[in-house]
Amino acid sequence: MEGSSKAVSLRDEQAQPEAKPPHEAVFLVLAYLPVYEIVVMSQVCTSLRDAVNNDILPWLNVIVERPLSWRLNDEILMKITSKANGRLKTLALINCMRVTDEGLQRVVEQNPLINKLHIPACTGITPEGVLRAVKTLCQRSNCLKTLSINGIYNVQKEHLDMLTMNLGKNLPLEEQQKKQPVYYHDRGSFSVFKHDESRWLIDLEICPRCFEVRMVYDCPKGHCMRRECPLAPCRGCKFCIPRCVNCGGCIESGEVEEGACEDILCLECWLQLPKCSFCNKPYCKQHTNWWCTSPDSSLICKVCDENSHGYTYTDVL
Repeated sequence: MEGSSKAVSLRDEQAQPEAKPPHEAVFLVLAYLPVYEIVVMSQVCTSLRDAVNNDILPWLNVIVERPLSWRLNDEILMKITSKANGRLKTLALINCMRVTDEGLQRVVEQNPLINKLHIPACTGITPEGVLRAVKTLCQRSNCLKTLSINGIYNVQKEHLDMLTMNLGKNLPLEEQQKKQPVYYHDRGSFSVFKHDESRWLIDLEICPRCFEVRMVYDCPKGHCMRRECPLAPCRGCKFCIPRCVNCGGCIESGEVEEGACEDILCLECWLQLPKCSFCNKPYCKQHTNWWCTSPDSSLICKVCDENSHGYTYTDVL
């Protein structure tokens, strides 16, 4: 009886198809994934785990964003970047508030080939720390092509001048003056697929209206009314010219509409977006995953959904 059961189990094991390794293209994709997704991929199978642990390719472009950004500190950053063996090309730390000047400096000293440094809203880093890191990269290899530091506190005109000088000292004048338009609705986008020629040297500049060091945005509207007035060009920071979070266009004072996410929208975009069944407010395209669904399949924003807990929809109305 026991022998027959073993024979049955042996036949079942032989009948199961052998697991095949992932397609080779999957290993090429690893080089373009954020750190969080690389870690997740390493848990899929032993082949991907070995590729993540032993291959240098996935670590040439280090991109850290949510949900890992708030956990990242100097020690973890060093462990991650050391996997590139000094050949790191892209360092993108998005909202990594626990990274300090010392952590950033240690990384750039060990990775002189960094050509993209993207550290927006890393509030643990100071302008002086950024300047020291940029000087180190430009003096050792001059590979750094683009720098993003929007959201770092207390960046002054003197810092901006020094950063611009270091970034552009070995570039031809034509390349320094080559600047693509910067649109408000694209402000948070970052990809290692983007070519250096399509980006600015540094994301900050002097606002032509308030003369503060901030991100200055262009208007994508071809028929913008502000452009027709030479005294009021349609370029400025978000505090000087309100812009639609969906299309990036400037908004006149009488056309400002608010979304359920509290971002502002132009009237044209506001009319086209689906609305909450209770407050009649839409979500912008960046927050479409915030929608809740009511029992009758209508859309409800998060605020109205929270306010309706414990009540029938008739009582809420």
